[in-house]
Amino acid sequence: MVADKGKKLKVADKGEEENNSETIDEKLVLSIEKLQEIQDELEKINEEASDKVLEVEQKYNEIRRPVYDKRNDIIKSIPDFWLTAFLSHPALGELLTGEDQKIFKYLSSLEVEDFKDVKSGYSITLHFNPNPYFEDTKLTKTFTYADDDGTTKITATTIQWKEGMGIPNGVNHEKKGNKRAANDESFFSWFTDTQEKDHLDDIHDEIAEIIKEDLWPNPLTYFNNDADEEDFDEDEAVEEVKVGNDSEEDEDDQEDDDDDDDDGGEEDGK
Repeated sequence: MVADKGKKLKVADKGEEENNSETIDEKLVLSIEKLQEIQDELEKINEEASDKVLEVEQKYNEIRRPVYDKRNDIIKSIPDFWLTAFLSHPALGELLTGEDQKIFKYLSSLEVEDFKDVKSGYSITLHFNPNPYFEDTKLTKTFTYADDDGTTKITATTIQWKEGMGIPNGVNHEKKGNKRAANDESFFSWFTDTQEKDHLDDIHDEIAEIIKEDLWPNPLTYFNNDADEEDFDEDEAVEEVKVGNDSEEDEDDQEDDDDDDDDGGEEDGK
C-alpha cells in the first residue's frame, strides 16, 4: 500500500509539471503575440512618419529650387568652378582624366533634381557651353528605383560626339582599399553606363550618390579646398622665408659679436 501511494504521488508530480509547462508555453505565446501587435502598431506609425518626412522634403525641394538657380547664375561667372570642385573632391577627383578635365572646362552648371515622389529616384544634369567635343549642351543621367524587385533603372543621354572625338572602352577594376569600381578611361564611361543595378548593394551608384549627397549641396566647400591649400602653402613658404631670414640675422649678429670680442682681445693685448 505504501509503495502504491508513492507511485501515485510521483505520477501526480509529473502531471503537475506538464500542466505548469503548458501554462508557461501559453503565457509565452500570448506575450509574443502581444509584442507583435505592438511592433505592428509601431511600424504603422513609422510608415506614417516616413510619408510626412517625404512630404516635407518635397515641399522644401520646391523652396530650394529658386535658390539653386541663383547659385547657378553666380557659378557661371566663376571660371572652371565645377572642374575645380570635382578635382578637389577626394573621391570625384580620381574620375577625371586629362581629357575629361579639358571637357569640364566647358561645364557651365550641374543640377541634381529629385523626382516629385522623392523615394522613386532622381536625376543628375550637366550643362555644357558649346564645345569641340560633342554636340550636346545638356547631358542627363536618371536613377529610378523599382520597389518591386529592389533594382535601379538607369538611363542617360546618348552623347553625340563630334568627328574624331569620343571615349575609348575602359576596363573596370577594383582599387585596393576602395569598394568602388573605378574606370581609368573617363568620367564619361561612368556616365554612359546604364546597366540595371541592384540599388541595395551597388558600388556603381556610389559616384552618383557622392555627387547628389555631398558635392551638390555645397560645392563651394570643395572649390575652396584648392584655394585653401594654395593659401596654406604660400603662408608656409612665407613663414619659412621669415624663419630663414631671422636665422641669417642671428648668425650675422653672432658674427658681429665675435668680431667685437676679437677686437676687444687685441686691444687688451696691446
